[in-house]
Amino acid sequence: MFATPAYAQAAGAAPAGPEGMLIQFLPLIGLVILFYFLMIRPQQRRMKQHQQMLTALKRNDVVVLSSGMIGKVVRVEDKEVGLEIATGVTVKVVKTMIADVRTRGEPSPANDSKV
Repeated sequence: MFATPAYAQAAGAAPAGPEGMLIQFLPLIGLVILFYFLMIRPQQRRMKQHQQMLTALKRNDVVVLSSGMIGKVVRVEDKEVGLEIATGVTVKVVKTMIADVRTRGEPSPANDSKV
């Protein structure tokens, strides 16, 4: 009784041809650009900072692993690090599992004999 029929209107249709396709894909292109600047670019920057942190790693640095364990670096190798987690307890850890460097050690080269 109160409902009125709805009729389709042809006057508001998008223009045909290449400009019509561009108008349809413009919001999608905008979302891709926005996604790049808000998600991908900051993640790449964080990865680059993490790689720089790992290359600057040296003996006597206190590090935090991704599991939350804290230890002191006693040996640095190409892909692994010797980490002292308690007095006399040394474990080998994959370098990429280091989440943060808490304090920097003295500027001595890695793998020195302890003096």
